[in-house]
Amino acid sequence: MALDRWIALVLLGICLAYGYAAFFTMDQGLPPFMQRNPIWPSTFPKVLAVMGVLASLVIIFGLEKTSTPRDEAPSVMVYRALKDFHIWPALALLGLMVAYALLLRPAGFILSTIGFLVIGSAILGERRWLVMLVVSGFATGIVWYLVQVVLGIFLRPLPMGF
Repeated sequence: MALDRWIALVLLGICLAYGYAAFFTMDQGLPPFMQRNPIWPSTFPKVLAVMGVLASLVIIFGLEKTSTPRDEAPSVMVYRALKDFHIWPALALLGLMVAYALLLRPAGFILSTIGFLVIGSAILGERRWLVMLVVSGFATGIVWYLVQVVLGIFLRPLPMGF
């Protein structure tokens, strides 16, 4: 079996577990007034789980491949060629995501998000530091304003000591 099908099989397992949690465990603690809402907190996870399962099944069964022969050779991922891919930046971004999740409360939303965006764009190859700082600061400020003021969800903007 090709590497893309193995990856799809792993993602299928993850999506099935995520779907089980979304369909059977997330809504049990809802207060009674929220149980009459048309959209629950688990609606988006349910949609994501179903879409993930469908996409994984399409890849596993090979339905995404065209049935007409092509002139060029199909691009097949070979596990021996993984060293040709940029694995270290991808792993660094995954580590940065974990660090962002861990630093969100103690460092505050604004500092941790600006740091995540600046370091993430530097990992991806951006070298204009002033542009990175301005864009990440502006985007962070807009998201914080929308979540805090428009949606009314408290989001600690700065570290605990401020």
